[in-house]
Amino acid sequence: MPTDLPRTADLRADCARCFGLCCYVPAFAASADFAVDKPAGTPCPNLADDFRCGIHDRLRERGFPGCTVFDCFGAGQQLAQVTFGGRDWRTHPELAAPVRAVFPVLRALHELLWYVTEAVALRPGDPLDTELRQVGERLAAHTRLGPDELRAVDVDALRGEVNPVLSQVSTRVRARGGGPGRDHRGADLVGADLRRADLRAANLRGAYLIGADLRGVDLHLADLTGADLRGADLRGADLAGSIFVTRAQLDAARGDARTAVPASLGRPAHWSPTPVTIARRPDGGRGDPVRRRGRRG
Repeated sequence: MPTDLPRTADLRADCARCFGLCCYVPAFAASADFAVDKPAGTPCPNLADDFRCGIHDRLRERGFPGCTVFDCFGAGQQLAQVTFGGRDWRTHPELAAPVRAVFPVLRALHELLWYVTEAVALRPGDPLDTELRQVGERLAAHTRLGPDELRAVDVDALRGEVNPVLSQVSTRVRARGGGPGRDHRGADLVGADLRRADLRAANLRGAYLIGADLRGVDLHLADLTGADLRGADLRGADLAGSIFVTRAQLDAARGDARTAVPASLGRPAHWSPTPVTIARRPDGGRGDPVRRRGRRG
């Protein structure tokens, strides 16, 4: 991987080097995900003076599960230590507005970079290898811009440039498993029983899998880019070989000791330590229960 691309560690949140940006910049509303309302640009009531979360080890118990699934992809420490040179928004209130404007842009850039570096690691082969490195280097250069230049970055245009390349990588990599598998891109699978669905090497980019039953499902080489896994039941499922799956997606789902996950991500602490017995569907598992009811985008 070229030296101009960030290390994997630089695309993971390092809260010790950040200034509580995820607890300050975004807004959230009282809901099942957050116990209180918080307007954008105001500190969360749980944010301590040292920029640490006062209830970090019990966020779910205190009604803040939404906080546990937010991932800045390392943008927080980049903004704090590089973009603003270690100056925080409390000690330097004149930086409050620029910080609020720049953080969403930098986070989007880091997210795109994370996907590109994941794609590079998949080694799709030329010409995609070369194209990925070129795209990644351009993205990395953007993350090193100053505050005023970052505010002017057209993130949507960059997504339009990066996403087709990532889609090509997905198709090529999924073909290694005898696929690519079934296309459920953007499908509405909310609450669907997918226990006997064939999802190996499937395209699940942007699929709505909220509350879906994926117990025991083999998701080897399945593309989970942007799939909404909130409340999805992954107990006993195999995601070890899934592609483009993030820690935030795992945090949003349910799993257990039998759920296989990518080694680089690890198993969320709130998952059940007890293995689950997978029950068969009443029809004996005949057919494919997947139903596409809609598309995203």
